[in-house]
Amino acid sequence: MSTTVLRSFATLTLCSVLAACVSHEPRQLVPSISLSSETVSLSGAQAIGAGLNLGMETALNESDSLSNITVLPGVRVRSVTPNGAADLAGLRAADVILEIDGQEVNHPDAIAALAQQLGSASSFVLHVRRNTTVFETTLNARMISDERAVPVELYRADPIATRAGYTTEVFETPQGTRLSGARIVSFSPQSPLPSADLEIGDTIIALDGRAVQSAQGLITEINTQYQLGDTVRLSIARDNISALDTFDVELELWDPGRRISRIALGPLLQYESSLNPDQTRFSILDLWLFSLFSYQQVEGEKEYSLLSLFRFATGYGELLEE
Repeated sequence: MSTTVLRSFATLTLCSVLAACVSHEPRQLVPSISLSSETVSLSGAQAIGAGLNLGMETALNESDSLSNITVLPGVRVRSVTPNGAADLAGLRAADVILEIDGQEVNHPDAIAALAQQLGSASSFVLHVRRNTTVFETTLNARMISDERAVPVELYRADPIATRAGYTTEVFETPQGTRLSGARIVSFSPQSPLPSADLEIGDTIIALDGRAVQSAQGLITEINTQYQLGDTVRLSIARDNISALDTFDVELELWDPGRRISRIALGPLLQYESSLNPDQTRFSILDLWLFSLFSYQQVEGEKEYSLLSLFRFATGYGELLEE
């Protein structure tokens, strides 16, 4: 009996030691997400105002010499919007606009004032200097529309833990009780919800016994209070036309799986692996200056070593001079 106990104790001790020498990490990299607030403003852009779109940015025409900076006649074009009015007129960055409709221009404010003109689209005749060549071109300015589309919120998405989309639902039970919850409106690939027999249209009204107030509230709590792979209890309300059914389900949140990332058994065996960067190191009987066998992989490069004398490598790139 004592021998059996000693063997069991030794086995348990060995397992504990091995477990302490082994580390794990997720099988695949899990991205982080930023959680929205309950109230979201989707129209954050400032009105650009009405006027003409010239399709370019301009600046003072300063000389290129750092030792003698002077302002030369004309206005320098800093950048040109692709397929914009200036681009279609043949202007390029570093061109210098000398005249507009026969009037000399020497300050970018004159261009800005031109762009703020109201009315219909207009055409302007420009005299432009490119290096030492002066040419004439016609710029057909376009009216800027100040009308903006109004974004409409569709749903709140949880792209990782439940991989589903939800909207906030407020409804009244047959008993006259008002309930709120998160109504399921979409499933993403690998969503664990269908495996728990949940359907689009179901409403989650409680999470582990705590009432769900909104779609964002459900997503925020799941992603801040639980770990991937945890099991949660959801209370569901399902509209069956004739009646409103309520029931509970056990849901296992999406799990990326686990992989061994490190094994350390002194000099006898060493193993390390990571996904970012993608690399693996493995050695047997590593005595610092001497190792029986070692293997190293970094991205697509692999190197093998036997007795610290024989080395073989594959996947190394070549440095080419062009």
